[in-house]
Amino acid sequence: MNGSNDTMGENTATGPDGVLAGYRKSIDNIDAALIHMLAERFRITKAVGEYKATTALPPADPGREASQIARLRKLAEDADLDPEFSEKFLRFIIDEVIRHHERARGA
Repeated sequence: MNGSNDTMGENTATGPDGVLAGYRKSIDNIDAALIHMLAERFRITKAVGEYKATTALPPADPGREASQIARLRKLAEDADLDPEFSEKFLRFIIDEVIRHHERARGA
């Protein structure tokens, strides 16, 4: 040790690395926004599931799902985001929505 207070990227005399702390604060804000957006999306899809249940529509709509995946893959490409990742992420959300719609249908 050289006598400094530097341990694993932190200098106890000056606090955490300011650049890293700034990045982490931005990531935390984005994560919070994602959670709020997902919550809003699921509020809306819950209403869709209830509507489908009362009108005898099927919980899944493969045509809509395919067009959404294609649309969001294109958006991902335009945003320099891996389209494979975006598709997996969207598929995860769609599968959860379908599960909720199936539950609404059975209620």
